[in-house]
Amino acid sequence: MSSLTYDLTLAGLSVGAAAALTGIGLIVTYRATGVLNFAHGAIAMLCAYLLRQLVVVWEVPLWAAAALVLLVVAPGFGLALERWVFRPLALSGGDPARTLVASIGVFVLLVGAAALLWGTGAQEDAPTLIPGEPWGQLAVACAIGGAVWAVTRWTRFGGELRAVVDNRPLAVLGGIDADRVAAAGWAFGTFTAGLTGVLLAPYVRLDPYGLPLLVMEVVAVAVAAGMRRLGVAVGAALAIGVAQSQLTRLHPRGWAEPLVQAVGANLFVVALLVAALALPGVGGKGALPTAVTRRTRAAPRGAWLVAGVLFLLPLGFAGPDLRTSIQVPALALILLSLVLVTGRAGQLALGQGAFAGLGALFATLLATGHFPGFPQLPGLPALLAAVVMVAPLGLLTAAPAIRRHGLALALATFAVGVGVSRFVLAQPYATSGLTPTRPAGFGDDRAFYVLELALLGGALAVVAGLRRGRVGRALAAVRDHEAGASAAGVGVPGLKVAVFVAGAALAALGGGLLTFGLHSFDPSAYDPVRGLLWFATVVVLGADNPFGALLGAGLLVGLDAGARGGVAALVIGALAILIGRGLSTRGRRRDRLTDRAAAIPLQAAAFQPPAFQAPAAFAQAFQAPAAIEQRGPGRSPVARRRSTATNQQPPPTALTATHLTVTYNTHPALQDTTIRLPHGTITAIIGPNGAGKSTLFHCLAGTLRPDTGRIHLGPRDVTRLPAHARTRLGIARTFQQLVVFPSLTVAENIRVGAEQGHVRDPAATERMTRLFGLRGEQKTDGLPTGTLRRVELGRALAGDPHVLLLDEPTAGLDQAEVASLARLLRALAADGVAVIVVEHDLDLVAELADTVHMMAAGRIVRSGPPDSVLGRPPEPS
Repeated sequence: MSSLTYDLTLAGLSVGAAAALTGIGLIVTYRATGVLNFAHGAIAMLCAYLLRQLVVVWEVPLWAAAALVLLVVAPGFGLALERWVFRPLALSGGDPARTLVASIGVFVLLVGAAALLWGTGAQEDAPTLIPGEPWGQLAVACAIGGAVWAVTRWTRFGGELRAVVDNRPLAVLGGIDADRVAAAGWAFGTFTAGLTGVLLAPYVRLDPYGLPLLVMEVVAVAVAAGMRRLGVAVGAALAIGVAQSQLTRLHPRGWAEPLVQAVGANLFVVALLVAALALPGVGGKGALPTAVTRRTRAAPRGAWLVAGVLFLLPLGFAGPDLRTSIQVPALALILLSLVLVTGRAGQLALGQGAFAGLGALFATLLATGHFPGFPQLPGLPALLAAVVMVAPLGLLTAAPAIRRHGLALALATFAVGVGVSRFVLAQPYATSGLTPTRPAGFGDDRAFYVLELALLGGALAVVAGLRRGRVGRALAAVRDHEAGASAAGVGVPGLKVAVFVAGAALAALGGGLLTFGLHSFDPSAYDPVRGLLWFATVVVLGADNPFGALLGAGLLVGLDAGARGGVAALVIGALAILIGRGLSTRGRRRDRLTDRAAAIPLQAAAFQPPAFQAPAAFAQAFQAPAAIEQRGPGRSPVARRRSTATNQQPPPTALTATHLTVTYNTHPALQDTTIRLPHGTITAIIGPNGAGKSTLFHCLAGTLRPDTGRIHLGPRDVTRLPAHARTRLGIARTFQQLVVFPSLTVAENIRVGAEQGHVRDPAATERMTRLFGLRGEQKTDGLPTGTLRRVELGRALAGDPHVLLLDEPTAGLDQAEVASLARLLRALAADGVAVIVVEHDLDLVAELADTVHMMAAGRIVRSGPPDSVLGRPPEPS
């Protein structure tokens, strides 16, 4: 091995050892608590600063200072975080998105505190804890990794740790002290974070922004290990470290030189992109906490009037005051993009800073004539062209958003933001020497500020308009429950793409204005750390509130302009942590109230109408089955309503599924299953748990595509169509786990089905609320289970389906409600609707169904009338 290769390998092992420590700490914390700790890098930075303060400033001996920081301060900080921040969240259900908001709050708080205490400049004199040769760091990483592996595999504590992660409530019932396990995981995780920080600080830039981001880049090794396998994490960290070091030997000529240099310096970022975008995601599928992103009450007119006056005041300023004020409308546009993506659509977008930076860069390049293949453009056309060019790049985050949710989506968007920052915005070949000039006619500060206000006003009108109308309700449905929105007919993938593209355009517009206003392009202004600060600001001030974007922009600019840098981050971080704790408290209280209300029979609830008490105009729909049969199919009042309101007939043949096969990890869930659903009949599917009922149901609904087999709606093959497309063709469904959209009222929930379903009938909402005895203006959050079942069924019927799929529709209903539901289903069948019910109540099946299919081991083992399948004698006539 040559001397250069050997030296580079040693350097790579040194970096890889520090990365391995980060991976070990993240994995242990995640396995003990289920939290992907975004604050890991900030804790590492804080410990590095504390060690430097003790050793360099206060001249404490290195060994004593290191023992204090690593063995007392770091674990103590982890215990405090677990006790006061994350334990309340775990007790409220451990929603991964809530913990994400809290961990980002901790990150922002620590970054702001470090900037306030030590300034934003880099420190070059951090003490060296272990000599520069890699063997010491490598030995520490391997020793810690081996110890963790041994503890988790061979000790009782390791078994308790796995049990807590798999199912915390069940582990507690089994006698495990979940709080103790979580506290130990946090203490160890912050210890490794502190150790990583003090090891890296002598060799990298120690500042409040650089070191936290550097540590978070190596989260790739933990994701590559599936947040579980320590050996894989250590091996990946060492391999990437050595490869990154060896790449510095390459010096190609021509266009490839800057690209190879960028990859060689940022191979961990490449690994993060691959891990976040290509590997299976981590965390749950939860979006942001509903209490944060739900449709908040609009700001009163008085607040908007005050905001308008405050935004007009700077027109009377001059000099530095006006130059500072110019930043506020531009930043408000960037925050408004987060209101659209995160607040409206509920997507965890942590990479909006990248699109703001690209908008600023493209506008500057176009205005200065440095954009390859484009002539120099005047300022305003350059700005608009930059917005048009950046908007399609929103697909960088829209593509992973289609198939990822919760923490997985947050990590993917964060990775995109880091990648753009490292490979585009921070590269001297693309950004050096750029001095943009303002658009012609807007060179004066006041004139430019007026331009910003005009563009901000237009953007506010567009975003506020999305709060209302059909698109606004669809976005709210996606935010509250994506699967439910898709089942209601909302085209979730296309809507997500549109939102991310529009969000990228808004962020690019804000970034371009910010650069023009300051007369310079500063890549650090769009650093991913600032992106996390912007995200936290929007969440703190109301993610679904455009007014919060204005308030947040003024707060961020005002605090950092009027005080030492870091105050804004400190305030926003503290508020984010407090909001996370408040959410957990309100969530537990709301759950208790909901459970209590659900236990009260509807007849005893004075504020609710009796179950399914329809007005007189609809009473005929609840006549006895014999009366309906005498009228014949298609002659019920519901049928007459269908023919007069829609003038559409059901398709000529039934829904048919033939030879369906589904396999999960070599285990057959469905085996050559064929089922036909005739129009005007009620078909029931029964069988024990694991028989394949839910798998068959999901195949019919479109949420699962079979490995083999075909599904036809009439003559049309719908096998490859997604759920929302099937809903628009006339296949509606309900869920076993109740699905309503809590940020919408009862009427708005039903209106989503009416607007997105098979037939768009403006009168359907009012008809369904009357039919089910509902009060349309009521909020659905906190209503009893029986009432919510009616809302869900009303939403499914509002789209006028041909086929109705019901997954345990009587769950949570009392006897009177079950009887009323049975009468309604008979009326629907008499109307020509094909109804399929997955149900465990065999008495209801025997009374209701025309045909029963019994499943076992993924097959239909018996089919026929209820009497023959259930083995019951027929009722006497």
